[in-house]
Amino acid sequence: MNAMLMTQVFNLSVLVCTLTLFVSCKENTSNESKETNTWNPVSNVQILSNPSEVNSQVPRLFGTEDALYVSWITTTDTVSSLHYASYQNERWSDVHTVAEGSDWFVNWADFPAISANKETILTSHLQKSADETYSYDVKLNLFRNHLPSPAVDSTKRNVQFIKEDFILHNDGTKSEHGFVSMMPYQEDSFFVTWLDGRHTVGNSHANHEHQTDGGAMTLRSAVVPATGEIAQRTELDARVCDCCQTSAALTDNGPIVAYRDRSEGEIRDISIVRFADGKWHSPQTIGDDQWKIAGCPVNGPSIDAKNKNVAVAWFTAARGEGEVNVAFSNDAGLSFSQAYRIDTGNATGRVAVRMLDEKQAAVLWMQPKGQEEVIYLMKIDVLGEKGTPIIIAETSSDRASGFPQLAQYRDDLIVAFTQIEETQPKIVTVRVAIDAL
Repeated sequence: MNAMLMTQVFNLSVLVCTLTLFVSCKENTSNESKETNTWNPVSNVQILSNPSEVNSQVPRLFGTEDALYVSWITTTDTVSSLHYASYQNERWSDVHTVAEGSDWFVNWADFPAISANKETILTSHLQKSADETYSYDVKLNLFRNHLPSPAVDSTKRNVQFIKEDFILHNDGTKSEHGFVSMMPYQEDSFFVTWLDGRHTVGNSHANHEHQTDGGAMTLRSAVVPATGEIAQRTELDARVCDCCQTSAALTDNGPIVAYRDRSEGEIRDISIVRFADGKWHSPQTIGDDQWKIAGCPVNGPSIDAKNKNVAVAWFTAARGEGEVNVAFSNDAGLSFSQAYRIDTGNATGRVAVRMLDEKQAAVLWMQPKGQEEVIYLMKIDVLGEKGTPIIIAETSSDRASGFPQLAQYRDDLIVAFTQIEETQPKIVTVRVAIDAL
């Protein structure tokens, strides 16, 4: 498979978009005047061919100063496999197969994570723990990170495990565990955060409706050292939304986690919880949208940081239609700016954000454009000044298209997403020069 950077302008074929409605996400139930942005998107996108093949889905990106990592799942018959490859010096490595199983929970919104430091790589995947649909564990794999010489094909290699196929959490309940975020941390360790359903046993979780039995979903974190033991397991929030993605970043003060919270009155706004001065502080609401919804919108936030500067992007439908908002902090999450809306109306969400420097961030999101669903990328600064948005691709709002991913590699932003090709999905990766935003 050709893994060289292709320089032609990226032009995906048009897919007729059949919008899949999330709970309350697309209804226009408000007569309030709405903020709108007027702009004419331009395209400045290049294909970055990647070593995944047809029938690949749910990509996850992670970028370092000198390498880019992408993981994905393939499913053949009843067996699912987790793969990854790295990109360095304009070449892809061989494809590595990390794990395989016939009892995995493979989901469009809750999918494997990958993170890397100079010595090790950590991945996650979900494995069924009982027959119930939402009973599964988070399995981790920790292995050596020796970036191989560039490959001329996609030959699979075994990885050198430090610790293989171990469970992140220690509760032993047959319940839902997932929506993992991870990042490099102190002394070659990894910080990991996830949603943990140990208190929800007995709940009716069909369609993620309002729970009437048992307890609430919790947000938890842990540290995975280079030797593979799991340390510092901590409950960060005792009641959160059941199935929205988490996101984590590292500030000068320590980790900060963004997630969708859940009040007793079913307000499901975005919160952050931060580590500073040697302890975790109480959760803090961002944006204060006051979105009251009795079901999970499956549309989590994204957070990134540089030093003490933080950007959070999120989706809300509190005012009757989908919006994408961004807020900034210059004190490691102690306080945040006002929320800046960046979409033009009726957004689908599925956001990602990356800090470009201490004053600017790039935001990725999805929204309809006519009869099509489009992935947009745009720069915004801490004062709310917006750049010209770029169309990354036409896609589909169907669940199978998943959540587009965003990472930085040197002077470029890399986007990965699942393209639906007839009956089989395929992962597409593209690059955009930061200077083009």
